[in-house]
Amino acid sequence: MRCGSKCFIVEIEVEGQKQMKSVTARTSIEARKTIRGAYGTEAHILSVIEEKRRTFD
Repeated sequence: MRCGSKCFIVEIEVEGQKQMKSVTARTSIEARKTIRGAYGTEAHILSVIEEKRRTFD
């Protein structure tokens, strides 16, 4: 894990099926690049959302 990295939830559609993947990256753009590198250009990225860390009191 690199300095300044966050966890992103990426919703993708591959071969007609929607999937949710967790990606560790610095920015949402880098998260998109990671998904494209793993699944190729055939994966349609629907959304990229930063996962908020839960704090417990």
